[in-house]
Formats: sequence, C-alpha cells, structure tokens
Amino acid sequence: MRQFKRSDRIRSQMLRDVQTLLEPECAAHLPAMVTFTDVEISLDLRYATIFYSVLGDERAREKADAFLNGMQKRVKSQLGKLLQIKHAPEVKFRFDPSIERGMRIEQILNELSKKNEEQQKKDI
Repeated sequence: MRQFKRSDRIRSQMLRDVQTLLEPECAAHLPAMVTFTDVEISLDLRYATIFYSVLGDERAREKADAFLNGMQKRVKSQLGKLLQIKHAPEVKFRFDPSIERGMRIEQILNELSKKNEEQQKKDI
C-alpha cells in the first residue's frame, strides 16, 4: 500500500516551486514580505489554491492580492513546465490569515504575562 497519494507529492512540489518562483518577485515588487504557506490541489490535479501570508497592513495585503492575481497565468505556465504533468492546474491565490492570528495570540499572551508579573509584584 502506498503511503502518499500522488496529489500530495504534487502539492508539496508545487509549494516549493511557487516559493522559488514568486518570493523573489514579491520582494522586488511589493512593500511587505509575502510567504507562501500551503497549496490545496484537487484530486484530478486540475485546480490549485495557493495560500499566502503578508506581513504588513491592509494596504500591503491588497497590493499583494492584486499582484498575485495578475501572475496567475504566468504561474500556471511555469508550474506546468516544472511539474512535468499532463495538464498544468488552474491557479488561484487566497490570503491565509493564520500567521497574523498567531502573532496576535502571541501579543495577547505577552500582555497577559506582563499583567500577571505586575500583579505578583503588587502582592509581594
């Protein structure tokens, strides 16, 4: 029995290729750092959703979204060459808020820790 499905192998290869292709382009054209976090691909390998995160404000996220949506055809073409599969998947980009949420949770935990330390100093 196989351990991994073909779609899982293609998905991980696609994420590596997208990172190699687009992270330098994003760094050159966008004011904020863009990181590609995950890829979801259909079982028939025809459709792929590439998730990305942006370290910046709302305006930086909008610029990144516009830039990446403008790159869809080029990314599809280059992935078709790199993946060496019969049909290159249709690509769409979707914002992934998980890194922002993680940073916000860390900030809240740090604030709670400081308040706890201050309360312990007052109690002493």
